[in-house]
Amino acid sequence: MRLLRAALIAAALLSAGPAPASPAVPRNGAEYLTLATPMPVAPAGKKVEVIEFFMYHCPACNALEPALAAWVKKQGDAINFRRIHMPHMPNDPEAHLFLALEALQLDASMHDKVLHTWHVERQRLRTDDDNLAWAVKQGIDKQKFLDAYNSFGVTTRLRNLDKLMNSYHVDSTPTLVIHGRYLTSPSMVMEKNPDVPRASLEAATFQVVDALVQKAQQEMAK
Repeated sequence: MRLLRAALIAAALLSAGPAPASPAVPRNGAEYLTLATPMPVAPAGKKVEVIEFFMYHCPACNALEPALAAWVKKQGDAINFRRIHMPHMPNDPEAHLFLALEALQLDASMHDKVLHTWHVERQRLRTDDDNLAWAVKQGIDKQKFLDAYNSFGVTTRLRNLDKLMNSYHVDSTPTLVIHGRYLTSPSMVMEKNPDVPRASLEAATFQVVDALVQKAQQEMAK
């Protein structure tokens, strides 16, 4: 009798097929992807690296920013968070602005101001001259900005961005990469969980990110 019952349970599990996708218990190939070749992470002790690939003009990036900022703050010292601006054209002025601000260590403090310029003021920073005028308006020293903007380090990184995107297999924004290995995005979560209300998509996305951070922490502890 016990053998018959066990056989019936096994048959039921097999007929049910694989478990459905869920943000709370994300599956590889559904809510996230595992990079075939792990990318190197910035040395930061036991912190898990989390990278947001974004673009200043991207409406979805701007919409995600409040929830992302709150999530990063909540993580405290558990993660090392940084951003990479995805280029959308050769020598992309948007990416160039980000790299210059990063070189001046102003990328974090100026991030919201750039987004506000694009999405609230509706001012398009599409050229090098636009970027310079914007930086001066924000009180950044003109010569220091130009020195950073035109520096060998910044221009070299700008030229190499396409190669970097290909290495991470990032082709849209916003995309989050956890510890150089796991890639997810709101669009991936939405595609595999069509029943999740649009208003709950950000929360669902960070459920996935939480699970991946925990996964990375467990792997680091081995």
